[in-house]
Amino acid sequence: MIVAALALALAPRPAFAQNLRTQLADEIQARAHAAMSLVSFSITPDATAGSLSINSASSGNPDITLGQVGAGFTVAEAFPVYMEGFAGWNRYDPVFLASDGTEERRLPTKWNTVSATIGLGWDFKLCEGLYLRPIVNASLAHLESDLSLGGRALGFLLDREIQFLDKGRLNMYGLGGSLMLDYGIYKESYELDVELRYTWIHLQTYDAPAVVAGDFDPMTVSLWTRYRWPSGLVLFRRPMRWVLEGALTSYVGEQRGALGFNHLTSLGAGVELDTSYYSQIWTRTRFVGRYLIGQNVSGFSAGISITFF
Repeated sequence: MIVAALALALAPRPAFAQNLRTQLADEIQARAHAAMSLVSFSITPDATAGSLSINSASSGNPDITLGQVGAGFTVAEAFPVYMEGFAGWNRYDPVFLASDGTEERRLPTKWNTVSATIGLGWDFKLCEGLYLRPIVNASLAHLESDLSLGGRALGFLLDREIQFLDKGRLNMYGLGGSLMLDYGIYKESYELDVELRYTWIHLQTYDAPAVVAGDFDPMTVSLWTRYRWPSGLVLFRRPMRWVLEGALTSYVGEQRGALGFNHLTSLGAGVELDTSYYSQIWTRTRFVGRYLIGQNVSGFSAGISITFF
C-alpha cells in the first residue's frame, strides 16, 4: 500500500515524464562523475582528507562524508622496498531535482563507496636522512546506492528500469603512481619527519552502464611534517613526547574545486607514548587533535595512530 500510494503521489503527466526521462539521464551522468570525484579523495593518499564531513543543505546535495585510513613503511635499510596501503569510504546524498518548469520533484538517493589503494616503491638514498621514493599505485573502488523503494517508484513513473539507481552499483579501478621526497632526523632531543609528495591515479569505471561510464584524473601535491620532542614526563618507562604536525595539500587535477576548495591545510598537536619497553611490536601511540582550514571549509578532528616495530 505504501508503494502504491507513493507511486500515485508522484505520478507525473506524460509531458513531465518525458522531460524527466531526459533530465534524469543527464543528472545521473553528472552525479556519477561527481561520485567519481568523491572516490578520488578516498583513493589518493592524503593526510588532510583523512576525514571530511560536509553539510550544506543550500547546495541541494546536503550530505557528504569521506574518510581514509592507511599506513606505509620501508622494509629495511638493507632492502629499501616501500609498501603502503589505504582504505577509504564515503557517503554521498545526491538529491536529484526534476522539473518541467512549473513542477519540481526531489528524488533522494544515497550512495556509499568503499575503496582500497596499495603502493609499492623503492627508496633511493640521496644523502643522510634524505630519500627519493618512486611509488606505483593501484586502486579499486565500489559504489552502491541505497535506493530501492525510490528505484521501483521511478521504474513505475518512467515505465522502465533506471539501472544505475534501482540496482545502483558502479565499479572503478585506478592505476598511477607517486613521487616522494622523504627527509628524517632522529635524535634524543628531537625527531623531525618531512614528506613532499606528488600523486596521480587515473580512475576508470568498468562493467558499468553507458550512462555512467567514464574516467577521472585526480592529482595532488602534498607537504606533510611532524616534529616530536621529549616532554620531561615518563610513562611506561619511556619519555612521553610532545607532537606537532602540519600538512598542506593542493589539488591540481580534476579534483580541483570539486568540493569548493583547491587547497587544504591541517595543523595538529598532541602527545606520543612510547611502549617499546613492554612491546617490540606495538612501539608508539600518538593522540593528535587537528584543525583543518581551506577555502569555504574549516573544522576540527581528533585521531589516534599506532607505530609498529
